[in-house]
Amino acid sequence: MSILSLLIFLPIVASLVLAFTPERFVPYFKWVTLIVTGVELGLCTFVYLQFDKQVADYQFLEQYDWITLPLGNLGVGSIDYLLGVDGISMPMVLLTGIVMFIGAISSFEIGTKERGYYSLYLLLTGSIIGCFIALDMFLFYLFFEFMLLPMYFLIGLWGGPRREYASIKFFIYTLVGSIFILIVMIGLYLSVIDPVETAVQMGLINSASDVTPQIITQIQSLLAEGELPAQQIVHTFDLRFMPDQGNYVSGSWLNVFSENHIGGLSFRALSFIFLMIGFGIKLPAVPVHTWLPDAHVEAPTPVSVVLAGILLKIGGYGFLRIAYPIFPEIAHEYAVWIVGFGVLSIIYGAFNALAMNDLKKMIAYSSVSHMGFILVGIGSLTSEGFNGAVYQMFSHGILSAMLFLLVGVLYSRTHDRRIDSYQGLASKLPLFTAMTAIAFFASLGLPAFSGFIGEIFTLMGGFNSTLIPRWLAALAAFGLVLGAAYFLWTLQRMFFGNFWVRYTEESLSDLSFREKIMLYPLALMALIFGIFPNLIFDVTHQSLSELLKLF
Repeated sequence: MSILSLLIFLPIVASLVLAFTPERFVPYFKWVTLIVTGVELGLCTFVYLQFDKQVADYQFLEQYDWITLPLGNLGVGSIDYLLGVDGISMPMVLLTGIVMFIGAISSFEIGTKERGYYSLYLLLTGSIIGCFIALDMFLFYLFFEFMLLPMYFLIGLWGGPRREYASIKFFIYTLVGSIFILIVMIGLYLSVIDPVETAVQMGLINSASDVTPQIITQIQSLLAEGELPAQQIVHTFDLRFMPDQGNYVSGSWLNVFSENHIGGLSFRALSFIFLMIGFGIKLPAVPVHTWLPDAHVEAPTPVSVVLAGILLKIGGYGFLRIAYPIFPEIAHEYAVWIVGFGVLSIIYGAFNALAMNDLKKMIAYSSVSHMGFILVGIGSLTSEGFNGAVYQMFSHGILSAMLFLLVGVLYSRTHDRRIDSYQGLASKLPLFTAMTAIAFFASLGLPAFSGFIGEIFTLMGGFNSTLIPRWLAALAAFGLVLGAAYFLWTLQRMFFGNFWVRYTEESLSDLSFREKIMLYPLALMALIFGIFPNLIFDVTHQSLSELLKLF
């Protein structure tokens, strides 16, 4: 089995094994999960180390025919099992390996319904990895939807007092977003052909391995002239073919020259808006963000770590993998709107974080604010902005995982997340204070930490962009001030001054060995990636430069 398939199916098979293992082995499930996610992290690291940073194209490609269905006058339907990584997906794959392993260590605190929990956790691991490496849009959508199931149950069964409300809200919001993406996916499928398989179908070549650039050009010319027999056209979900307008059927809904409109909007513009909504919910961007604070507050600590560390990034990844390459002219036209929603998320999320007394909800709103920087970078349509957006996704994944782990440490001791319930913790919990200070300073963008690199590059993209007004970029920069305000204000109230808590002093103890294993590596990574940002930029640069050529 190839390495990318192994990344997907190792945790899925392990999940099925745990689901049907006899009851007497349940105490070992946490160790099995830890080993499986540890192997996943090792495989992700191996792929990262073997990744050729000088190549913009997809690497580690795996392609197999999955579904081929004759559709009569509509041609032939084709869905492939197609996997690969490039500079956009590689950082997300590495991040997934890191966060899922840390989440598995954090999951040792789960003491009820362990069979169900660890089975769902491993199922979620395989689904997330599949989302980042699928290059067939049908396969991407399959993994995208499949993540809903384990997350719904992980929040709904192991969450807090309002877990049912939070899990249903998460499910409905994400499902609605998925429907918008599904509509666009169907439209693309009916509009795009696979020139390679079409050439095979027409008998111009014997197999896909015989294809040449001249054959592709010949097929595209015949398609443009309407001379391809309808029965021999092979429609595809292959994301590699969708950015090329030469692969669009003349007169189809999403052909760039199509004159189909609804309410003054072209079908392509409407499709881009649908993708904005679908991926914006997942990001999440204001005003479709309200599911996130509830989900975070009610989710157990390991699930919050995964939710903030990885799942939110699928929204930003969807913009760069699907929306922008396929609809570049619409992305260019709507650049101000994209950045506007990003700035709105930054400011609105920061002000809400300032108002929160619940530490976990404060960090949840800070995530909304930090996700706004990703939209600013993407919307700028600049090299700095694009690279900064991917870097911000990776950096925020590390830092948000660390922040939610720290909340879990405190909550496990006192079962109280209120900021005003603590004062002077630094005198009693020096290691916990040090880790919190690192996480806070890194998140607010202190130089030498990864948070600074992500935010400064997205802002550079905003200020350098010729498409958006400078005042929007300046407003985004004001978000840094607000971020410093709510993090420093929280740090001062909880950790400095005379020691006081609402509970007895005996209930508080400093970091345990297990907590150190989780937090120290994350703190070290925040520093390493802050000092050596080329560890990510060298990976992303070539692929993002190719993407920028579309605009």
